[in-house]
Amino acid sequence: MAEHGTGRAHWACGQTGTAAFLRSRRERISTADVGLPAGRRRRTPGLRREEVAQLAYISTEYYTRLEQARAPRPSREVLAALTRALRLSDAERDHLHHLAGAPPGPPPGPCREVHRDTLDLLDRLPQAAVFVLSATYEVIAWNDLAAALMADFSALSPRDRNLVRHAFLGLRLEGARAPILAEDDRVVFAHEAARRLRAAAARYPGAAEVDELVSELLAGSAEFARVWASHDVSPRSSLRKTLHHPLVGPITLNCHILDISDRDQRVVIYTADPDSPAAEALRLLSVIGTQRMNVPG
Repeated sequence: MAEHGTGRAHWACGQTGTAAFLRSRRERISTADVGLPAGRRRRTPGLRREEVAQLAYISTEYYTRLEQARAPRPSREVLAALTRALRLSDAERDHLHHLAGAPPGPPPGPCREVHRDTLDLLDRLPQAAVFVLSATYEVIAWNDLAAALMADFSALSPRDRNLVRHAFLGLRLEGARAPILAEDDRVVFAHEAARRLRAAAARYPGAAEVDELVSELLAGSAEFARVWASHDVSPRSSLRKTLHHPLVGPITLNCHILDISDRDQRVVIYTADPDSPAAEALRLLSVIGTQRMNVPG
């Protein structure tokens, strides 16, 4: 009984902080950030309470009581839902959990939600092929030139957008336009991906998505099994890659990587040297876009 009473006292102390924090996060998000219509009459900035409740799949009444510091302590499931609905960073998620008296455990799995600023970056680089990778090498966002260069990712399932599967299992991205890496570059990329995947497995212990991917790769690729057995987690990146594209031939591109640490994501930027054959090839691909074309042979 004493422990139960102490727990209630701790939650009573955290209710006000939780309420204020939820309110502040709600007010900073626009409807455009979450794909909701803006409507005409908005008296307050950000989302309405009922919109947050809808996005978190909880009742509006319960969310309102949370913001009024009158609700029972939220479960970890509710906190996770609010984290997704309010698009909290990892630091903000941890803070919310601590306020609610439920310190977070390991992340349930790699984050697939791409921050609005990152999406804006993709649109601002129309002459570069830019895409975002999750911690498991799933392509989770891309710009038009990346789709023209690599594949129409919008037509693929999340499983088929996983580049480490393609690198180790000898699969090709669907579509006549899909390029393949030169073998030397494929080996460097594949081994880098395996090392990063081992590090990701340690960050997300028990995450089904990671465990299933590793199991599939171990069963299907002796090459992956050898790299995995080395227990190496230090990636060796390549700054230039050559892709053999069925429409425009070989393209040698510069490869730049930006780490988005708070979401455990990476932005990959392919650029061409000015006035090079690769630059001309990218210009051609930007015109072709993702339209389906018949390629002889």
